[in-house]
Amino acid sequence: MKLPLFIARKYFLSGKKKTFINVISIISMLAVMTGSAALIIVLSVFNGLEGLIRSLYDTFDPELKVTAVEGKTFSLTDSLLTQIDEVEGVRVITQVVEDNAYVRYRDSEMVVTVKGVSDNFLDQHRLDDMIVQGEMKLYEDGINYAIIGRGIQNVLSISPSNDFYALQVFYPKKGRTGNLALDPSRLTNRKNIMPGAVFAIEKQFDEQFIFVPLDFAEELMEYGDRRTSLEIQTTEEASVKDVQAALKELLGEKFQVYNSDEQHSSLLKAIKVEKLFVYVTFFFILAIASFNIFFSLTMLALDKKEDIKVLYAMGANDRLVRNIFLTEGGLISFLGAALGLFIGYSLCYLQSEYGMIGMGMQTSILEAYPVKMEWIDFVLTAASIIFITYLASFRPAGMATRFGKNLKF
Repeated sequence: MKLPLFIARKYFLSGKKKTFINVISIISMLAVMTGSAALIIVLSVFNGLEGLIRSLYDTFDPELKVTAVEGKTFSLTDSLLTQIDEVEGVRVITQVVEDNAYVRYRDSEMVVTVKGVSDNFLDQHRLDDMIVQGEMKLYEDGINYAIIGRGIQNVLSISPSNDFYALQVFYPKKGRTGNLALDPSRLTNRKNIMPGAVFAIEKQFDEQFIFVPLDFAEELMEYGDRRTSLEIQTTEEASVKDVQAALKELLGEKFQVYNSDEQHSSLLKAIKVEKLFVYVTFFFILAIASFNIFFSLTMLALDKKEDIKVLYAMGANDRLVRNIFLTEGGLISFLGAALGLFIGYSLCYLQSEYGMIGMGMQTSILEAYPVKMEWIDFVLTAASIIFITYLASFRPAGMATRFGKNLKF
């Protein structure tokens, strides 16, 4: 008659040293619980940071960006612009002229990136929610206005409400500049523009960029019909991937079309690599924690030699004895993983809702650490624990069957 697993396990785990073995099992379960909870929390924080970076770049960068494969600029013709505009899903095409320039405001000066954009840049509404001072405009009543980053405003002490001081922008002249010793002003072009608004996104952008009208940048940099890029916004119902594929087919090999992620692929790739290394690190931590399971099951096998003999006498076989140990290891890891995943989920939920742990910096973008839970992290954590537990339980189970073979009648 075949001996049921639950009856054999109940008999097998009884005895004088039951309490001691249970204590070791509880310690093993707590180790698995702590490791799995920590892994979920850390992975969720990485997801939150990745989402934060994406949101910042999505605010500043376009959905699609067209640049030349070779060289810094490309010639934009009316026919090419019309062809791009006729691509299904394209809503707004913003022409861009972008380069570094030297700026001065009263007695302060610095080097910034001047980004000249066509008037329809305002139709994309990317910076509307990021304006902290002034009015979002590039041109009004014959006057050009600049939209500057808050970091630039702080360095140059710019006041958008002050109509008496303009921002002076200098850019190197092209071609021969004549005798500089007699007239150094031949070296650069200079144009004045009024500060119109201040945006605040992130330090990297706030301390670098100034948005100006496209005509202003064309004259300053002598670009003519050349552009550094085209920034494209798609319609709400269109797929960005489909529009990107259509533009690549239309423009050919001379142009590169980047989506939002591809514009910062190196940074996002670095975050994913860091997340992978964190997962691998915690995987080894869980493996070390599983040593407790290995040792507790090994001690159980050594202590229960005589009981294994009785089980064989009652009709047990190698598979049943092996399953007892695998089941015991599985219960320890299952309870530890279930509690760890629940604790990890609970702490991440509380952090996302109430921001219990702050960034600790007054200049940080968010007050609390961002977290984002993804189901794949829970699946990977559970799968890792199952794999590690199986490896930790397999050898003690094999040891027990060898004892049984030596002791059975």
